[in-house]
Amino acid sequence: MDGRFRFLALIACASVLYGGVPALAQEALPPALKDVGIDQRLNEQVPLGLEFKDETGKRVQLRQYFGRKPLVLSLVYYECPMLCTMVLNGMLRSFRAMKLDVGRDFEVVTVSFDPGDTPELAAAKKQGYIERYERQGAAGGWHFLTGEETAIRELTRAVGFRYKYDAASGQFVHASAIMVLTPDGRLSRYLYGIDYAPRDLRLALVESSAGRIGSPVDAVLLYCFHYDPSTGKYSLLIMNVIRAAGTATVAVLGAFLLVMFRRDRRKKLKKHVDEFPAIS
Repeated sequence: MDGRFRFLALIACASVLYGGVPALAQEALPPALKDVGIDQRLNEQVPLGLEFKDETGKRVQLRQYFGRKPLVLSLVYYECPMLCTMVLNGMLRSFRAMKLDVGRDFEVVTVSFDPGDTPELAAAKKQGYIERYERQGAAGGWHFLTGEETAIRELTRAVGFRYKYDAASGQFVHASAIMVLTPDGRLSRYLYGIDYAPRDLRLALVESSAGRIGSPVDAVLLYCFHYDPSTGKYSLLIMNVIRAAGTATVAVLGAFLLVMFRRDRRKKLKKHVDEFPAIS
C-alpha cells in the first residue's frame, strides 16, 4: 500500500471519529475524499429483500438474518489493506468484552462493498474471526456476505455509507462505523470509528431489542445514559442520574424506617407481654 492511500484512509477515519467533515472543509479535501462519509438514517428501514451470497456461496436475502434479534452491520471489503481490518478487529474486541453472545443474543452481518470480492475470501475472513472470538454458536450468528454492484449500492445508500474507488491506488476510500439495527430491520444506532466501547455497543443492542435482551442493570444504564447521534456514543444524563440517585436514596431511607418501625413495635409488644403475662 502506497503512502498516498495510507494518508487518505487515515484522514477518512479521522473525519468519522470526529463526526464527519464540515461542509466548509469539503473544498479543502483531496478529490479522493470528497463525497466520502456516513450519513445517519436513524429509524429508516433497510431493504430486506436485497440478495447477496454468504461465505459458502449460497444466495441469501438480508431478511433471513432479521426477525427475533438486534443486528450489528459492518461494511468492509475483504482485501482492504488497513481500515477494514481495524473495523473488524474493533468489533471483535467489543464482542469479546461483552457478556452478550453473537448468535444467541444478536446477529452480525458483515457485507463487502467490493463487487469483486468472492465467497472464498468471505469464508477465510469468517474462519479467522470466529476462531478468535472463541464462543460457541458464533459461526451461526456472524455472517460474511458478498454481492453484486446493484445490491451493494442499494444497501450502502440505504444506510448512508458513502465511499469511493481510488483508481490511482487501486483501493476504496471509505469511512468507518458499524450500525445497530432492530429485529425488524430499522437503523437504530451508529457507532463511529474503529474502537467500539463495549458499554456503548451493549446499550445500543439492548435499546434496539426493546429490552428483550440484557439485564435490569442495563435498564438503569439506559435511563442514565443518552445516545448522541453527533458522536455515535452514549453520554451521561446528569439530571437523570440525580433523579435516579434521589429515588434510590428515598427507597433506602424508606426501607430503613420500615425496619426501625417494626423493630420498635416488636420491642413494645415484648414489653407488654412481660408486664402482663398470660393467665393460665
